[in-house]
Amino acid sequence: MRVTVVSSLDAFSRQKACAALAAASPDALVVFHDLLEDGLVIRRTFKEGRRLEREESVLEHGCLSCTVRLDVVPTVKRLLTAGSRLLLGLPPGVAGSTAVQALLRGLGGAFTIDSVALACAPDAVEDQIWDRHSLFESGFTPVPEDERTPGEFLMGELSFGDTVLLADPALVPVDPEARARGIQLIRELAPHAVVAESAGDIRPGRHNLAEAMARTVPGSVRIPAESSSPFTTVVQRIGRPLHPERFRHALASLAEGSCWLRGRLWVASAPDCRIAVQGIGPRVWLENTGPWQAQRHPLLAAFPAEHPDVVLDWHPEFGDRGTVLAVTGDDVDAAEIAALLTGCELTEAEMASGPGALNDPFDLNRTTETTQRSNP
Repeated sequence: MRVTVVSSLDAFSRQKACAALAAASPDALVVFHDLLEDGLVIRRTFKEGRRLEREESVLEHGCLSCTVRLDVVPTVKRLLTAGSRLLLGLPPGVAGSTAVQALLRGLGGAFTIDSVALACAPDAVEDQIWDRHSLFESGFTPVPEDERTPGEFLMGELSFGDTVLLADPALVPVDPEARARGIQLIRELAPHAVVAESAGDIRPGRHNLAEAMARTVPGSVRIPAESSSPFTTVVQRIGRPLHPERFRHALASLAEGSCWLRGRLWVASAPDCRIAVQGIGPRVWLENTGPWQAQRHPLLAAFPAEHPDVVLDWHPEFGDRGTVLAVTGDDVDAAEIAALLTGCELTEAEMASGPGALNDPFDLNRTTETTQRSNP
């Protein structure tokens, strides 16, 4: 069976996208899962416009991951022999990567992922990226413990997925200018993805799990070949370690006005640690992802790397140690970003004195510890 996974922030966009996909493949089974309050899961299955089943179940622990593990995966397993194609509409807020990995763990090679698509209204994307509230606070999920912002969800889907289905909810008036701007932003954030106005624009069989996982590795940087005005992406590389205090002060300026800030840092107060940085809308965080590849494997330049960017950025003296930062936003100033980061580099005197005298304001020496900050 070939499976197309459709994720979304709202059920209206998901419904419209799946309806278009079903119209293009009339023989496909369409399954919707919805998680409501108190752990209630509603599952509906359709074929050729007819509802085949509607089932309800109550989960003891009503979270999105449990919905996938305890209902979505068993449903796909049961339907494996029921047809050649399945359109799987996930509960709003469930990440496509979560569903794909759960299906692979539960079903192995019994199916093929044809596509992983995000259904969204393009005129709402920019506002959703800058939404400071959690998914629960914004009404996208019934799970109070879900602290992700809408922007974090969207960026994860845009990075992992291979397709973006533009689905304007029928009940909400569309602002043409905001819609055009949203499409430009989507193309800038997901240059690898097909941005489809209709189901006919989708190319089946585009999903490549290895590439999708590589795009979502913390610290990974993928940039578009061409910018989609008015949005631009600037990439800056710095060869020396960053002074932690100077970088702390520069971080707010780097993130301000940036829809998406991502990359990896070589910080002098934690020189042996590869620090991933990500900023999505109003939220910025740093994560210690462990030692640099050069520290683990000094001859790595001759061999495949755990992190796909490593060989491309390999330095003969420092290996993969170094700062690579990408900033995407509206009219991003490349010269300003370069000046900010260059000002954070250690001087010759600071390089000679070593990292021992430097404070660690981010507390970066603990692996997987995360420091979160908000843009002013």
